[in-house]
Amino acid sequence: MTPETKKNVDAVTMEVVGNLLLSIAEEVTTIIIKSAYSTNIKERRDVSSGIMDPEGNMVAQAENLAIHLGSLLTFIKELYKRHPKETIKPGDMFIGNDPYNGGGNHLPDIVVAAPAFEGETMIGWVVNMAHHSDIGGKVPGSTSGDATSIYQEGLKLPIIRICENDKVLDNVMDLILANTRVPRERYGDLIAQISANRVGVRRLKEAYARYNMILLDCMEELQNYAERRLRTVISDLKEGVYKFTDYMDNGGERYPDPLPITVTITIKNNFIDFDFTGTCDQVEAPVNVPYNSLLATVFYSLKALLGPDIPSNAGIYRAFKVYAPKGCLVNPVHPAPVGVMIDTCQRLPDVIFGALAPAVPDRILAAGNGACTSIVFTGMLNNNPDQFFIYHEAIAGGSGASKHADGLSGVQVHMTNTSNMPIEASEIEFPIVRIKKYGLRMNSGGAGENRGGLGIIREFEVISDGVSCTCLGDRQKFSPWGLEGGKNGASGAFYHILPDGTEIRLPNKCTDHPVNKGDIIRVLTPGAGGYGDPVKRLPQKVLQDVLEGKVSLESAKNDYKVLILQDENGNLAIDEKETTKLRGLN
Repeated sequence: MTPETKKNVDAVTMEVVGNLLLSIAEEVTTIIIKSAYSTNIKERRDVSSGIMDPEGNMVAQAENLAIHLGSLLTFIKELYKRHPKETIKPGDMFIGNDPYNGGGNHLPDIVVAAPAFEGETMIGWVVNMAHHSDIGGKVPGSTSGDATSIYQEGLKLPIIRICENDKVLDNVMDLILANTRVPRERYGDLIAQISANRVGVRRLKEAYARYNMILLDCMEELQNYAERRLRTVISDLKEGVYKFTDYMDNGGERYPDPLPITVTITIKNNFIDFDFTGTCDQVEAPVNVPYNSLLATVFYSLKALLGPDIPSNAGIYRAFKVYAPKGCLVNPVHPAPVGVMIDTCQRLPDVIFGALAPAVPDRILAAGNGACTSIVFTGMLNNNPDQFFIYHEAIAGGSGASKHADGLSGVQVHMTNTSNMPIEASEIEFPIVRIKKYGLRMNSGGAGENRGGLGIIREFEVISDGVSCTCLGDRQKFSPWGLEGGKNGASGAFYHILPDGTEIRLPNKCTDHPVNKGDIIRVLTPGAGGYGDPVKRLPQKVLQDVLEGKVSLESAKNDYKVLILQDENGNLAIDEKETTKLRGLN
């Protein structure tokens, strides 16, 4: 049943309050980015923030990383299971990272939550999550491609107090810092999260001082509004059952075979059921997806396809239901490892979009790069443990084409939205790696009437001995699929290039691989699928792609049936007559 509008909340007030709450979440995120120590947060911006109502329902989330939606949606409700609401006081703050008990998506994602009070009345929560570069575990960076248990992935934090009476609890902080290889960086990032929440609490109290109980009424009505909007869109869709299967390349060297992910989507009335029965069993490899993260991917997929302008809050969750068999890849049982769950989460929107393509053909995208292609360099400078470094970077790829436009090139897609790592920042902070090459990969976007986005080539030259690298990715076997006759995008790859030029193809989940001075690690990220018959692409667009280095002359002829000639001055032009013949139009 669709919820009724609260009579004492008018539409204008609700809109103003909704934007006010969103601005608070955005301010919290900005403070963390500007205050953090690690490049992972201050440069890559791997952080999100949200505002919750007193019951723990999300009412506003800053538009940062979609993958963080799951934990922000459920963290406070899990917190109340351990800490009853009546025991929580002003000045408290809580921390947690255990994905099996309401924490982050994997252990490096640490959540910090602060209640806001006006007198004795709780008026809401400020919650943020940030990805930390190291939280202990078997390898530096706390993310490996070969973990068999979550206990190998770092320090597990149940939801506990980190602050009391507005003071940081030193014993809790000391415990965390004792379990990381870079304690100074961890301390700086955690204090940034705590300090930002304090500002968020102050802003929430200021909002309450202005609106009083209307603020809480608006929190409720914002969720009702999001639910009504989504249900209205769903009611316009063609009812039916839609099914799709896609595959993870593998689960690492211990699981070399493809891992199927299957979804059956049922649309009926104004509600959608997602059933992941048919998905493979969980594996002793870190590609399992905690249930919270599965919820986040479904939440994102529906919002992206059906209502990009619908507010991101818990009301969306009321319009759908998710079932995944306990013990499968997308609903694992503890202690299954989950460190690289982001690659599987990147595949889930492709699976959902593939299923819904017949239902929303005008909105669907071909498959994007479908991975979070990551590389982690670790080691120490001058054999000094106090100068241990962890350089983590996630490299973008292509975005899928649609019925209306080409895909974007060199962008993060779907569940991850981290920023490009500036070369200057990486080389200044980590003087053991030099960026040798950085650009778009020619021909990596799937050919189509609308072309898929291009992937990236990025080469790292190691300029110090005794360095290790961990390479994590997917879509290196199963390339991003096209739609309506569009061709697949290029798959990705990792290479270790020795000083003599020898190229060694690395596995797509390679852990703690040794590299030395003069070695090069080449990262090729996947492109994206094209949309529509490539022969229908306007020849002038093909020429422009060739001029911009996105498509080669050979691909223009073979894939698009456009012959482009080069004169003695290097100028390019379309041979109209031969192109007409190639396209069979005469």
